[in-house]
Amino acid sequence: MNIEQALLSFTLAAGLLTITPGLDTALVLRTAAVEGGKQALLAGVGICSGCLLWGAAASFGLSALLAVSGFAYKMLRIVGAIYLGYLGIKLFIRAFSSTSPSSTAEAGVKVGRSTHHSLWLKRGLLTNLLNPKVGVFYLSFLPQFIPEGVQVWSFSMLLALIHATEGLLWFLLLANATELLSSWLRQRRVVVALDSAMGAILIAFGLKLAFEKAR
Repeated sequence: MNIEQALLSFTLAAGLLTITPGLDTALVLRTAAVEGGKQALLAGVGICSGCLLWGAAASFGLSALLAVSGFAYKMLRIVGAIYLGYLGIKLFIRAFSSTSPSSTAEAGVKVGRSTHHSLWLKRGLLTNLLNPKVGVFYLSFLPQFIPEGVQVWSFSMLLALIHATEGLLWFLLLANATELLSSWLRQRRVVVALDSAMGAILIAFGLKLAFEKAR
């Protein structure tokens, strides 16, 4: 395929992957509903920054290490599982620790205003970087859309940038859509349900990552 065909094909394929429900979408949705759209977008920026870093790693061949080294893959997998489990347990504690009838979400917003915005950025970035499947995915996915005669590193980064841009647009749409329902989503019973569900999702992803069979 030529460059134009490669870019169009990748844009369509990456767009479909972006809107497919997964951990990233769940994280952004929960953050938007409970902590606000700005925080959700920061988490989305962190996730997309992780995609760019994985793209750079794949173009340099670094993520090939994850594909051929069982030990490296296992170590990153364990660290990622622990981190996801930590986030999940933290959400469960937050969901049931407050006995106040006032909205838990309002408290979350107040905490957000007093906390540096890098908290949500780091949360999104680490969630992405500590998932070795993303690295292996980039290593196997990007080469399919690199035509002959181009500089591999620069073209790989262009593809990763397209994917990250699509992700940001998707997260922006999710955050804005969630804001329309903010008054309902920030009721205490809804927040407890969201935090509990997101906590369960994170723990489930962590367990799946931890007990994944050796490749």
